[in-house]
Amino acid sequence: MFPDRFRIISSCQIKSWLIQINKLGGLDILINNAGIQIAGNSHEMPLSDFQKVLEVNLTGAFLAAREAIKHFLAQEKPGVIINISSVHQEIPKPRFLAYSVSKGGMQNLTRTLALEYAHCGIRVNGVGPGATITPINNAWVNDPVKRAEVEKHIPMRRAGTSEEMAIVTAFLASDAAAYITGQTLFVDGGLTLYPDFATAWSSE
Repeated sequence: MFPDRFRIISSCQIKSWLIQINKLGGLDILINNAGIQIAGNSHEMPLSDFQKVLEVNLTGAFLAAREAIKHFLAQEKPGVIINISSVHQEIPKPRFLAYSVSKGGMQNLTRTLALEYAHCGIRVNGVGPGATITPINNAWVNDPVKRAEVEKHIPMRRAGTSEEMAIVTAFLASDAAAYITGQTLFVDGGLTLYPDFATAWSSE
């Protein structure tokens, strides 16, 4: 692991980072985990806010993946890319339009790259966290009332942890997932199962 910080939307900085990685033996796995969100009514959202979220969440992931794939191809070796997405690539998130759009794009970024480079031995998968205890969610994580409101919509009735997301990410990066590509694994306590159908929409 090479700890560093750089602007994810800067192609030049990503290339410079990869040069440093090469000095340590080269890149084997890329995990795209940069993400931000900005709340607000969609009809009042400034274009600058929309663009900022897409730049970090989607454009940055594309730039990093592009340079990683160039590296894998130049080295003539297989590689792994894991895009950290969200349940909101499937579930709309009102008042977080740009975030939802960026994660929907992440799904097709993952699938398209997976199909295009599978024959090269490059695997591209995604992880789709649900409601998770992380700093980006502090507004409800640290508020017992808001947290209870969030967790009642999750079939498993609790938020996930960053450790649970890491375990799935590590699996996708490992040889145990050698025959998996183009998939997003949702780690969400059942949130993408349309939980309202559990009782309210019986057709019996």
